[in-house]
Amino acid sequence: MANSSVYKILITGGAGFIGSNLCEYFIGKGHQVICLDNFATGHRHNLNSIINHPNFRLIEGDIRNLDDCKNAVEGCDYVLHQAALGSVPRSINDPVTTNDVNVSGFLNMLVAARDAKIKRFVYAASSSTYGDSEALPKVEQNIGKPLSPYAITKYVNELYADIFAKTYGLETIGLRYFNVFGRKQDPNGAYAAVIPKFVMQLMNHESPIINGDGNYSRDFTYIDNIIQINELAMLTNNPEAVNTVYNAAFGDRTTLNDLVFYLKESLSELDATIATVPIVHGPNRAGDIPHSLASIGKAQNLLGYQPKYSMQNGLKEAVKWYWEHLK
Repeated sequence: MANSSVYKILITGGAGFIGSNLCEYFIGKGHQVICLDNFATGHRHNLNSIINHPNFRLIEGDIRNLDDCKNAVEGCDYVLHQAALGSVPRSINDPVTTNDVNVSGFLNMLVAARDAKIKRFVYAASSSTYGDSEALPKVEQNIGKPLSPYAITKYVNELYADIFAKTYGLETIGLRYFNVFGRKQDPNGAYAAVIPKFVMQLMNHESPIINGDGNYSRDFTYIDNIIQINELAMLTNNPEAVNTVYNAAFGDRTTLNDLVFYLKESLSELDATIATVPIVHGPNRAGDIPHSLASIGKAQNLLGYQPKYSMQNGLKEAVKWYWEHLK
């Protein structure tokens, strides 16, 4: 990227999967990075490579506390807001906490960013916002009704960001993430994402359980594509590109059956017996949409987004990382 200025960037949820990758990347580019995290779902070990870097500062705090938000954003140029409680099932089990973090916490961050007069607030939106809309590919201006408390919270984020742009002049950009995967994504816990969970199960010769018949499809998006679109959103000087939302995806879809096939193929090159691990099918999951596929035309046209990693190329990188770090 042509812009060579050095910035001070607050990354909320910076110890999480996406946040820690963003922290590492921007430290590597010579920027100052502040990470705000309460470690509810993030991990300190995700920050091991940068924790002692002179341009990195970790603040242990909670976005539900406005003072923590104001403290973290002080003197910053940009905010990359990744902090949230993800997971549709978690939100169904505990809608109150999901709302507290994803809506009240988001509002606190907007207020803190407004008061600190930051240049731009880029935030993690979600493909879950498309809800019951069956149209494919998903285009930004056409959404349906949300299918889970989580989806409601992420849509409310977009509404709040829009109001803060119109009312207070705060520049905002929302990135609707589509099934992001890659290094540092946690394979453990009740709400682990499907790719790291399946990788760990296969490495342990355990049968992955596919929800439903396996024909549901997703636009799986490798982490490096997500880093690229965050940087473009943060630094774009195209006035038409701000105060809106973008699909952050690769623009292709893969069924869960195909995903498991690709995983077994990659992993069996490292351990031949993985090829024989049987697959189990379970019931469909509440709140799941059947198919997800993004149109990335808007991000390409307005931000210059050009995702480098297909799902299969990203999967090879991710499998390699899991094998080296978790085997």
